[in-house]
Amino acid sequence: MLAGHFPQPHRIDLVEVPEPTLEPTAPYGETGQIIFEPQIACLCGSDLPYFNGEPPEYPARSVGHSLHEMVGTVTATNGQRWKEGDQVLVVPLNQCGFFERYIVSEDRAIALDPRLDKHYSVLAQPFGTVLYGLKKLPNIIDKDVVVVGQGPIGQMFNTMLARLGAREIIVLDKLDERLALSPKMGATATINVTRTDPVAEVKRILGGELADVVIEAVGHADQVLNTCISLVKHRGYILYFGVPPEHIDGVAWRELFYKNATIQTTVNPDFRRDFPLAMRWLAEGRVDLRPLITHTYPLNKIQTAFETFRDRREGAQKVLLEFPAFRPR
Repeated sequence: MLAGHFPQPHRIDLVEVPEPTLEPTAPYGETGQIIFEPQIACLCGSDLPYFNGEPPEYPARSVGHSLHEMVGTVTATNGQRWKEGDQVLVVPLNQCGFFERYIVSEDRAIALDPRLDKHYSVLAQPFGTVLYGLKKLPNIIDKDVVVVGQGPIGQMFNTMLARLGAREIIVLDKLDERLALSPKMGATATINVTRTDPVAEVKRILGGELADVVIEAVGHADQVLNTCISLVKHRGYILYFGVPPEHIDGVAWRELFYKNATIQTTVNPDFRRDFPLAMRWLAEGRVDLRPLITHTYPLNKIQTAFETFRDRREGAQKVLLEFPAFRPR
């Protein structure tokens, strides 16, 4: 079977690896496992450091890196929670899910909603992370919010902030193509930071005030923590969503200190609550995230898929992959 492998920075190959095999039964007292067969996956910003070969945070690249947003089928199990043929969303450990089939704990899977096609249901994974983050914030009704970064996660935050009652949803990005989508997803104002001073423009929009809440949805080498600090008001909140580098030098900590602002980090949602809730809301139509699906490639076009996502080509937001196991209806 095939697996992903990064032989060098900015290149991904498909290589042959052995099929996984399960023990007949899970060891006494331990959680059961499944063999999972992906059908649809989508790329995430946190996959890019593996593709780019960014040291030193991501030195341990191995066969199977890097995918973690995926839906498909249970093909075998030694546990009690699932049966062969069940359709599930799975989040593998350490983003090591780039295999045609692999073993994963049965607790790292949730059921798909039959009302959703697989190309859409895969968004329940990133959407679940957004819901988890928002639960850490205070009441959003009548709050002025700035979202920094208008990739797929930033756009999901726009949508939810609008539904949670934010007064203003001001969004920042470098790319006009991404900002053009933002009002459709809930933003009330857009700022291209390559042309406009974001602090001055936010103050202009808010009548001289800064934001009650600032959401960092960029992360990695492009993280913008200092921008978030400069945008948040006294006693405001910063939700740091984007996965940061291991160390962030030159942080304006004294400015944050004197603002009495709160930084809240958010990672690792709950498989019992957050991902199932995201799946349910998509199925019920409470939110519409379909505009975020911009590109779909077969697995043999994986290099093109990563390059499209990395370079944000053609307004790329969510870039999906169809595994060989996927069979169109």
